[in-house]
Amino acid sequence: MPRINWNDSLNLASKLTFRRFTNGLKVLASFYASRLINRPVQWGYPVSISFEPTTSCNLRCPECPSGLRQFTRPTGMLQNDFFRKTIDEIHRELLYLIFYFQGEPYLNPGFLEMVQYASSKKIYTATSTNAHYLTDEVARKTVESGLDRLIISIDGTTQDVYEQYRVGGNLEKVLQGARNIMKWKRELKSKTPFVFFQFLVVKPNEHQVDDIKRLAREVGVDEVRFKTAQVYEYETDPNNLITTLDKFSRYKKNADGTYSPKNKLANRCWKLQHANVITWDGLVVPCCFDKDAMHQLGNLKTQSFKEIWHNDNYKQFRSELMKSRRNIDICANCSEGVSVWKD
Repeated sequence: MPRINWNDSLNLASKLTFRRFTNGLKVLASFYASRLINRPVQWGYPVSISFEPTTSCNLRCPECPSGLRQFTRPTGMLQNDFFRKTIDEIHRELLYLIFYFQGEPYLNPGFLEMVQYASSKKIYTATSTNAHYLTDEVARKTVESGLDRLIISIDGTTQDVYEQYRVGGNLEKVLQGARNIMKWKRELKSKTPFVFFQFLVVKPNEHQVDDIKRLAREVGVDEVRFKTAQVYEYETDPNNLITTLDKFSRYKKNADGTYSPKNKLANRCWKLQHANVITWDGLVVPCCFDKDAMHQLGNLKTQSFKEIWHNDNYKQFRSELMKSRRNIDICANCSEGVSVWKD
């Protein structure tokens, strides 16, 4: 059984106002009501959203459209005034805010100002980074911003292995960035951010699963989490990334040598019920699997967030998912229930 980090859990609980608690109950009740009557019901507003600081990235990871520069949507930066306007509308219901979708958040020069603003609204804030920009100064500002959770993607314990997936990356920069954060947490006597190494298990690094645990202890981060890899052409795995460690794979190998997803998709989705994603330019999409924003449910430049959450596009998407989830492209390769393990 994975251990619980009580400091992090208590910190999250401290953000739970009465209004956020009742909103969460409404969302949970609507999820089970939908299952009971077999048609979409949506009460309340999202408990969690992901806001995309930028689509830009400094790395070239082989399964990432940002790294591969293969987006069909434009590259750009989230603007502070637009972000604040949206947060002002929904912060009373919103408990958890993830500053990440595609790209490297720290490339947005206004990123930490936005974190600080969300923190001032007593929202639990988190981000995911490749940690190449965590200089001593930026690390201090990160701790001072009030960021609650920092996910550091580190997919190898030696440079030769690390760079096979994190193409163009420098492992020593990542480790130094993590050390800088832990240093400033101590210096400023701050309990936040909760820092963990996230290790994406792929075939090139699967032999370093135990090594990353030792490295995490040496650096002093709070935890290690292992993540399964989403492979786009998973049937044939042309980049040879699918791990042979069954526990850490989203896919099973068939008798003919091809792969298929392990998970059996039911016609329901908790993620769709309680969360969504906002791109840097204001498009609202169902979840993080819609990387190219092909399923646009609304545009915050023409509608308010709360109007979008209950608009006809959302109603239609929820209805289609409950009829046949497998026929929705972003759902077919979904990792729901098999994505992350704590250590």
